[in-house]
Formats: sequence, C-alpha cells, structure tokens
Amino acid sequence: MAVAPAAVIVPLGLLFFASGLIVNLFQAICYVVVRPVSKNLYRRMNRVMAELLWLELVWIIDWWAGVKIQVFTDRETFRLMGKEHALVISNHRSDIDWLVGWVLAQRSGCLGSTLAVMKKSSKFLPVIGWSMWFSEYLFLERSWAKDESTLKSGLQQLMDFPLPFWLALFVEGTRFTQAKLLAAQEYATSAGLPVPRNVLIPRTKGFVSAVSHMRSFVPAIYDVTVAIPKSSPAPTMLRLFRGQPSVVHVHIKRHLMKDLPEADEAVAQWCRDIFVAKDALLDKHIAEDKFGDQELQDTGRPIKSLVVVISWACVVVTGAVKFLLWSSLLSSWKGVAFSAFGLVVVTLLMHIMIKFSQSERSTPSKIAPSQSKNRGQVGGSDNKQD
Repeated sequence: MAVAPAAVIVPLGLLFFASGLIVNLFQAICYVVVRPVSKNLYRRMNRVMAELLWLELVWIIDWWAGVKIQVFTDRETFRLMGKEHALVISNHRSDIDWLVGWVLAQRSGCLGSTLAVMKKSSKFLPVIGWSMWFSEYLFLERSWAKDESTLKSGLQQLMDFPLPFWLALFVEGTRFTQAKLLAAQEYATSAGLPVPRNVLIPRTKGFVSAVSHMRSFVPAIYDVTVAIPKSSPAPTMLRLFRGQPSVVHVHIKRHLMKDLPEADEAVAQWCRDIFVAKDALLDKHIAEDKFGDQELQDTGRPIKSLVVVISWACVVVTGAVKFLLWSSLLSSWKGVAFSAFGLVVVTLLMHIMIKFSQSERSTPSKIAPSQSKNRGQVGGSDNKQD
C-alpha cells in the first residue's frame, strides 16, 4: 500500500474498526439478552445498530469519494422500494456492487435490514463479517449438497421478519471478469445456450430455492442491472478511499413474485431468460451510455451518513484521547510498540479488505464444459460484503 493512500486509509480504517467493535459489542449483548426474550425486538434493535456501521461506508460513497449513483426505474417501483420485502438479483459487474446496493437501501430506508447470501468464510471477518452474522445474513459453502438445508432454514427464518427487507442474491455466483466471460461463452457454445456478452451464466438452484420458500411472504423480485458509463472509470475500493469519484448506472425492474411459474425448472428458465434480457439491456447501455427505457429517478444525497460519521469520529477520538491520558500508553517504549502494532494490524486489515474486493481475486466461475455439473450451484457473492 503506497504511503499517500495509507495516510487516508489508516485513519478511516481506525474509525471504522473502532466504531465497528462498539457496534459488535452491543449486537452481542442484544443477541444474548434480548433475542431469547423477543426475536422481533432484537431485529428492530439490530437494524439500528447495523445501520450505524453501514452508514460509514455509505458516507465514503456519498461524501468522501462523491460517487454518483443514477437510478433508472419507473415511478411505481421507486415508490415501493423500502416499503416491501424483496428478493434482489443483480449482475455482479464492479468491485463495489454490494456498496451500491447499500446506498440504494439507505435511500429507500431499509439499510439496516438489507441481507445477502454470502460465502461462509465472510462471517469470520472482523467487524463487518461479525455484524453480518448478527444481522442474519445467509452464509453458504458454495456446495449445493451442504447448502440446500442451510439456505432453506435461513429463508424460513425470514418469514416473521418485522420490517421490510431486501435479500440480495448474485446468481452469477462470482464477479464478472473477461476471463470468466470467455469461460461462460465457451460453455454456452458447447451447450447450445445463448452466448453472453456482458454477463455470466446464472446458477439457478439457489434462486429456485429462494423463490420456492419466499413466494408466500415476499411480493416482489427486483431485477437490478449495474453498468458503468464509458466516461467514468470503474469504481474500486482503493479509488473510494482515495476520494476519486465515479458514476454508476443502476437499472431496476420490479417483477411480481406471484407471476413467476410454479414448476422449479420453469423458475430456473425464468432466471436464465432474465439474464439473456439483461445481456441485451447492457448491449443497449453500451451503445447509448444510459438506460433509456426507464426514467432517471432523483435519489439525492442524504446528510444522515455525514452526521453519523462525524458523531462516530467525536466518540472515537474522545475515547482514544481519554484512554491515552489515563493509561499513559505513549510514555513507555512498550506502549509505543503496542500502539504501532495496532496501526499495523489495522493497515493489514484494510489492505485485505481492498484486495478481497477486487474482481481479479474472486473465485473463478466453474462453468467450463468439463465442469458443467457445477452449473446449478447456489448463487452467491464471493465478495465478503455482497
């Protein structure tokens, strides 16, 4: 990590991890004390606590880097966002698709109750993974034999969720790269399927299971398409921490759950058809540099995340100063060494976070013809925050 980016990343990392540990502590207390008495009350309290952490990352998008997220959808869909349960399926185009989703959820008022299907290792990540575990994210091993029952029980647990939630499912199973696209095209050609140009072939078992178990209490599926205009560099975590802006276009189409077919194979085909249509939509976006079939909605830039970050900065800085004065930590070489070690740990954690988010480091998509048996594997992001 270069010196200049580190000068920004380390202070932001210290703020995020310090405040995150405070949030994790309160989440753990509520999980032990409140959840056994009232699951609904715990979920309402956890929603507030999780939002206090997630808003710090929203602040980086909105106020630090100044990333513009332009939403293209119809007025009725825009009005209902955040007011109903929804299953969200999206292409996995950039390194920060998960953050774009959080920004949209924050604008819609359901950031604290936004969920996702994640790979199992994500829940062990300090602060962010722990908070996701307390928030009931679904963690899978990316093996259908092991994940089927886990997914089923996790989805059934959401039936009595007291607040509108979004459950994000990246059915491509991995982030888009040119190498993975070539593998998908090779497989599609050999299997006689439509050859994709801008998306990967969806893995449908997880989607079919989600529809089957959520059909009775989730009214809608949000079909989200993310694209980066030609005039904008692709957003990455490193660019965000450096304060470098980008533009992201988001197309949202709402489908009623009741309109989906009943048979599992028909639902799987519906998902595949959606991604064929999404591929064509992205072709059109490349040609026009916008989603011209939907109206551009004004999402604004709420001040809430800015207020939360300023508040956290005051709490953390005040607490750190009082602790240093009380402990005289910096008055001895052991204390200085301990402090330096803490800074190194935070730097390494932020470095891991940035590297882990990069598309090039995501798990390769197992869709080559010789591995076609994995095609039906449950969809889920290989990014820790999806």
